[in-house]
Amino acid sequence: MRYLGIDYGSKRVGLSLSDEEGKLAFPYKIIQNNLELVDTIHNICGKEEISAIVLGESHDLSGKPNKIMGSIEEFKRNLEGELDLPVFFEKEFMTTIFARGNDGKKGNDARKIKKGKDEKKDDSASALILQRYLDRKNNK
Repeated sequence: MRYLGIDYGSKRVGLSLSDEEGKLAFPYKIIQNNLELVDTIHNICGKEEISAIVLGESHDLSGKPNKIMGSIEEFKRNLEGELDLPVFFEKEFMTTIFARGNDGKKGNDARKIKKGKDEKKDDSASALILQRYLDRKNNK
């Protein structure tokens, strides 16, 4: 069973794929969040033979939904309406920070993005989200 992981952002969307056994997650690509987003993901799901989607669920440090969570929920409904695949939520707590490789040591504000090589790590953040889901599912 192969999974597609999604780290949804207002400008960019990070994607990751699992191996065919659904045990390991790998960064796949970063795509623009535009009007073709659902169609693009639909095409990727067909091409990569995806069986299920894992979507990052965004909350703040106190556990309350972040501002973007409403858009993520709408996106989930759109995916479920267009694709005949299950879509699961997985908490994405601090995945962008860990994807940048500083473990929060240089400040934990995901909005502080330095231009250059650290700017786009959305696919790696997506792989962290997907790996958390796979670990939890496979360790039951």
